[in-house]
Amino acid sequence: MADHVSNERRRQAIYGWILLSPAAILLATFAFYPSLATLWSSLFSRGTRRRPSEFVGGENYSDLFADPVFWKVVTNNLIYAGATIPISIAIALGMALWANSKLPARGFIRTAYFTPTVLPMIAAANLWLFFYTPGLGVLDQIGGLFGLPSVNWLGQPETALWAVIIVTIWKEAGFFMIFYLAALQTIPEDLKEAADIEGASRWTYTRRIVLPLLMPTTLFIAVNALINSVKLIDHLFILTKGGPNDASKLILYYIWEMAFAFFDAPHAAAMTILVLVVLGVVAAVKFTILDKRTHYQ
Repeated sequence: MADHVSNERRRQAIYGWILLSPAAILLATFAFYPSLATLWSSLFSRGTRRRPSEFVGGENYSDLFADPVFWKVVTNNLIYAGATIPISIAIALGMALWANSKLPARGFIRTAYFTPTVLPMIAAANLWLFFYTPGLGVLDQIGGLFGLPSVNWLGQPETALWAVIIVTIWKEAGFFMIFYLAALQTIPEDLKEAADIEGASRWTYTRRIVLPLLMPTTLFIAVNALINSVKLIDHLFILTKGGPNDASKLILYYIWEMAFAFFDAPHAAAMTILVLVVLGVVAAVKFTILDKRTHYQ
């Protein structure tokens, strides 16, 4: 009897590992090994033909912390994330609530909101480059009708980052709206009928019932928006290339620049590890704290 139970458990364990093996192999190949290799690379100096790389420990990290450009890029990314995440979520929620209501031509409205999402980022950046071009762009043409002076939106440190932020919000809000729209359609109609019977206003129903039920979706969107905020690179190549004077340079562009423009792979690896650590902390907070405080229907 004991041998039979032992064999059954062994069989179940083998079956479980067979099911897990495809995901485990993919994660090990494309996530765990590259992360460990990047960490190992960040502990060595930059090598040349005459001077091979040497183990320097945390020196690359201390160099980053002593570099004012590093802190400028971090500040830019904090501003970028602090603006794009809440504004994109708020606009997406508003669009979803409107698109979910009983309006004529709802399909057209949803398509119009979602259209920016299907555009490739390079195409979207070129489209907005036409808007931002000083003297010839749409914004300057509109401003000229009201006697406003021409503005070099992408060429001024005061406006370059905010111009990139606007492009991102325009691009992402429609994508996030789809998740909210799907979540809204899962809310039972009985709740709305009960709220109407109780005499609750539309705002009270939205604030007390709809928004709490949308919290899992909001959390999911917020995490995705945070990840997007540290992986932006596409339209920086088209719009600003991180300029002027590093005013719009963000983390991933900074990593690319160090690795492929300055050929400084160790410092790029150190910067990558710092990003992974921050995202790991965010993930830990999400799974240990936020998930426990979020109501799942």
